[in-house]
Amino acid sequence: MKSYELFDRNSRAFIYGQQQKAAQRMLDFDYLCKRETPSVAGFITPTGSGYVKLFFGTKEISIPRYISLDEAILANPDVDVMVNFSSERSCAETTMEALDTENIRTIIMIAEGVPQRDVRKIAKIARERGKWIIGPATVGGLKPGCFKIGNAAGTIQNIKDTKLYRPGSVGFVSVSGGLSNEGYNIVSRNTDGIYEGYAVGGDVYPATTLIDHLLRYEQNPNIKMMVALGEVGGKDEYQIIDAIKEKKLTKPLVMWVTGTCAEVLPGGVQFGHAGAKADSKADTAKAKNAALREAGVIVPDSFEDYDQKIKETFDKLKAEGKIEEIIEPTTPNVPMDYAQAVAEGLVRKPTNFISTICDETGEIHNYCGVPIDQVIKENYGIGGVLGLLWFKKKLPQYARDFIELVIQIVADHGPAVSGAHNTIVTARAGKGLIESIISGMVTIGPRFGGAVNGAANHFSWGLQNNLEPREFVNEMKKKNVMIQGIGHRIHSIDNPDERCEIMMNFAKDHFPKHPLLDYALAVQDVTTMKKGTLILNVDGTIGVLFVDLLKSLGYQDIEIKEMIEMGFFNAFFIIGRTMGFMGHYFDQKRLKTPLYRHPWDDILYAVPDQPEEVK
Repeated sequence: MKSYELFDRNSRAFIYGQQQKAAQRMLDFDYLCKRETPSVAGFITPTGSGYVKLFFGTKEISIPRYISLDEAILANPDVDVMVNFSSERSCAETTMEALDTENIRTIIMIAEGVPQRDVRKIAKIARERGKWIIGPATVGGLKPGCFKIGNAAGTIQNIKDTKLYRPGSVGFVSVSGGLSNEGYNIVSRNTDGIYEGYAVGGDVYPATTLIDHLLRYEQNPNIKMMVALGEVGGKDEYQIIDAIKEKKLTKPLVMWVTGTCAEVLPGGVQFGHAGAKADSKADTAKAKNAALREAGVIVPDSFEDYDQKIKETFDKLKAEGKIEEIIEPTTPNVPMDYAQAVAEGLVRKPTNFISTICDETGEIHNYCGVPIDQVIKENYGIGGVLGLLWFKKKLPQYARDFIELVIQIVADHGPAVSGAHNTIVTARAGKGLIESIISGMVTIGPRFGGAVNGAANHFSWGLQNNLEPREFVNEMKKKNVMIQGIGHRIHSIDNPDERCEIMMNFAKDHFPKHPLLDYALAVQDVTTMKKGTLILNVDGTIGVLFVDLLKSLGYQDIEIKEMIEMGFFNAFFIIGRTMGFMGHYFDQKRLKTPLYRHPWDDILYAVPDQPEEVK
């Protein structure tokens, strides 16, 4: 690469900071220009390493994240550019770090407001070491067909419209990043396009100035004319005048200094940039334009005829045979990001999931159409929330209260039952909360907790088939099926389970109807004639009462059958008992109990004296 060139088609850069959108715009430019390799080599993010997924055309690629610049250079020794998105507080420090490397040759300081003292120091060191700085307070720039800095030149459509995907014959430089985009547009409409274009930055002291880039353009034989935009304030334009007088700049230069309205405004008015402020008459736009015109620069009468002067200059060069004809290349279509296409209504995509119970895409998450803040303000409670998320209904108060009653009743049944036992053993093995809870939950089934679903199914079958209680018992016996929800180890008809009594009394007091409970109690009358402990137990009571609750809420038999088949009723036992499992887990952790080993004297070792010999 020649000394006067900053970039070519092989230039690759590190991006300092997590600027994924800027990186994607650089990659889109690369793809449009038909570069073979992406220009973004990696991100430098001291907060962590890893990878970022971006697109190179239609292909998804991963760009590495490095913790330090040294690590990035070690992995990519060919990279010689750093686009620095550090904040104004750390931009100077990170730029100095890049200057101290052998590899990094060009650094772009994006941040605005970097201390002037630091910038002056950086500029001096860069000149001494033959390196280039663009900025601070810049959007950067680009070399068409080769390399683009961050967000320079705007959207991909603007880049296409201004033909920045291939080089032209004009070297452009401005102070303002915003005006650079306008400059690219004006140049593209009145010439064969930009060869290189940059915004030096709007702070009072940019590290490189207009003259620095114009002198580079002067050395480049591919650049036939130069176009520049200055600003009110500062003395940079007078450096251009001196260079013209010293014959250092000989190519045609069309230039305009913006801010001519300043003379009709109160003294000391500052425009958009820190450096755009005239502190003396010589700093005004009017004085600069006059001095430039006198030195031989092609200066329009106003910004209104800036484009005309550019066209006249280009046409003259073309007539002199100094401009070679450009064969317009074909360009690939750069795919639009999916999110942008959706926002513009350009795509429709079939979904892979359906949710009818909640929506988190609005300003506030909602449960079945009810915003969470409303759920809280109206005191839906756990029962009400489960009603929205499980039943998809705004349940009446008695239904909410019954759900919460059930959850309280089933929350725990001591450490000896299989679920709690498994949880305790797993916790004592040193496992975490999730593993311990899961080990307890996997024991829930027909013999433990899961009888809720079975009881609802069995008793519903008997009632729907109009079987008399004794007839129902006999039919189940013929099938050799134990009636789920019947039987207790301790409680009996003479020693009822208080938990069951509480739920039954609640239903009798609040449910509009409870036909399945009545049927189950009639069955209980039959079973307890054989043995007093064959009563309707907790699982059975919960199962039949949830069927009665659903009927009270307007559910049909076919809907209830579907809910039983999907394990709907067991869910209430699971959600309640999980609370108890968690309690046992925390209890064991607090007690700091050791690894559990089952005692030998509780195991029957029925091992034969010797194995059977197979002949």
